[in-house]
Amino acid sequence: MSDQLSKVFAALADPTRRDIVARLSVGDATVNAIAAPYEVSLQAVSKHLKVLEDAGLVSRSREAQRRPVHLEAEVFDLMTKWIERYQGRAEERFARLDAVLAGLDEHGDPLPQQHQQNQQGQHDQHDQHDQHDKHHTRIQNPTEGQAS
Repeated sequence: MSDQLSKVFAALADPTRRDIVARLSVGDATVNAIAAPYEVSLQAVSKHLKVLEDAGLVSRSREAQRRPVHLEAEVFDLMTKWIERYQGRAEERFARLDAVLAGLDEHGDPLPQQHQQNQQGQHDQHDQHDQHDKHHTRIQNPTEGQAS
């Protein structure tokens, strides 16, 4: 895996590493603090951190004796852009599917063209009648809504 996106997704495939990332989203932490809730060795947690570091998800700095682990949020922008691109394509496909399904009856047979046009016309007419009825009711009851 040479590209960063593949490394990021591979690193996040492990539930322990996802949990570490979630905990680091609250703030930086030392390796000991990160390891505390897990029933694994400090060495095992260090290996998880190394995978996250190689993927660019975390970095470690040196502050005196501490080596806090820091979440690199910029990497999530890369993931978000990739996901959004494919999400947009999927939404377009679902919209096309919706249009096709709207032209089928309950048995999956195509509706006659005239029937489809009539249905759309009926929806438009119902909307117009609803608007007319609301307007007509307001004219008939001009005092409606006024305080007595």
